[in-house]
Amino acid sequence: MEEVIDELKSSAESVPVPLELPEEETLVTVEEEILLPIPREMRQFLLHASDVVYGSIEPVTAADPYSHTYLPEVAAQAWANGVPRHLVPLCEANGHYYCVEPEGEVVFWRDGDLTDERWPCVWDWAREVWLES
Repeated sequence: MEEVIDELKSSAESVPVPLELPEEETLVTVEEEILLPIPREMRQFLLHASDVVYGSIEPVTAADPYSHTYLPEVAAQAWANGVPRHLVPLCEANGHYYCVEPEGEVVFWRDGDLTDERWPCVWDWAREVWLES
């Protein structure tokens, strides 16, 4: 985890208005809004790396409820588009979604169905998908 966070931070783009990291209390509020617990590694991602801006992929954030990447808003849209309700969206990409299973595995939902694309955890997804974008 620490290695991937370091890679993300060193690759981060400078932006005029930097993203903020959420506090633990904020994540509790987000969980209440989405009516699901945030999987453990996704929680760590939000707390330590959701302020990174890099490439064309924009993972969800939890600190700013007015952001287009705010987890409850992305989740509501994903679920309205047919993503199974037990999945927590990690990232929207052109109407498709990378989502986290309750146990922490990242899956890819595209065109109304889950694909065979899977990553064991958020950190593997960040390295293999986000950093490679």
